[in-house]
Amino acid sequence: MKELLYLKDEQLKHLIEKLFVSYRETFTDSKKILNKYQIGLAHQKTIHLISMYEGISISELMGKLKVTKQSLNRVLKDLTKLDIIFFNKDENDSRVKHIFLNEKGKKIFNEIFEVQKKRIYKALLSSSSQEVISFDEVLKRIING
Repeated sequence: MKELLYLKDEQLKHLIEKLFVSYRETFTDSKKILNKYQIGLAHQKTIHLISMYEGISISELMGKLKVTKQSLNRVLKDLTKLDIIFFNKDENDSRVKHIFLNEKGKKIFNEIFEVQKKRIYKALLSSSSQEVISFDEVLKRIING
């Protein structure tokens, strides 16, 4: 494994390109669905996180997306207008709102997920168990810096 410490800049550039292209392709797969509902990538990311963290607060969502309150409010306003999400006030602190997907929102998330799942599942199926585990560990380390 120590030989990996000696990766050349050119090899790292190619790895970064592969990360970019894999991200782009995974999110391009869902473009038709996003167009159908007249939403964009920011909406998709928000829907995904709300699905993963049901009842997430607005401030927690801002932190996960690493966006400003103004940017998030624009997306949440769109999702509310399209009747995709709803809010519940916190039982202990009425200033805190928790966000949930309604049935339409869950349907949209599932449509997007099914399309993305095909690409990811295909890649995972053609990989060994060790490759999948190693890949997941490397991604976690990239994410956590």
